[in-house]
Amino acid sequence: MRPNRAVFLDKDGTLIEDLPYNVNPDLIRLAPGAADGLSRLQDAGFRLFVVSNQAGVAFGRFPESALAAIEKRLAELLGRMGVEMGGFFYCPHHPEASVLDYRRTCNCRKPAPGMLVRAARENRIDLHRSWLIGDILDDIEAGRRAGCRTIHIDNGNETEWALSPDREPHFTTGDLARAARHITEA
Repeated sequence: MRPNRAVFLDKDGTLIEDLPYNVNPDLIRLAPGAADGLSRLQDAGFRLFVVSNQAGVAFGRFPESALAAIEKRLAELLGRMGVEMGGFFYCPHHPEASVLDYRRTCNCRKPAPGMLVRAARENRIDLHRSWLIGDILDDIEAGRRAGCRTIHIDNGNETEWALSPDREPHFTTGDLARAARHITEA
């Protein structure tokens, strides 16, 4: 059996509207183009996975347990559209965390590729046939380091623009619908 193809989606600013450190499920809104884009990707045979840095845990802004409600809400929103989320992966660590249990340099915090590698291993995903979509260059670097093709959603969230070969997206566009069209027509 051939390994699956996937699209890995950054959560805040890519899949949903970016509300910093939000863990209130009632405030979650899909980003522009997300409904059309996700349906198109799923219809094309891609499995969909969320990969998200969650430094709010590391800085004590919310407990790690609060992320379960976020995962549940995302699954509900996507389910209403007939879209299935293949998995929700997050990194609660930060090297400068104020909560000591989460202070570390890890292989899961983007730009490291650990979340993608783990998702691929657990779900039989071929990373070289897969894509990562994100709104900042740390997302892009994680995707490239994992062996995926990458799309940058240029919505104004990237502020550093420290470019290098690992941080150069394969394609840049304005929303998930256009990103999905690019992927399915590639």
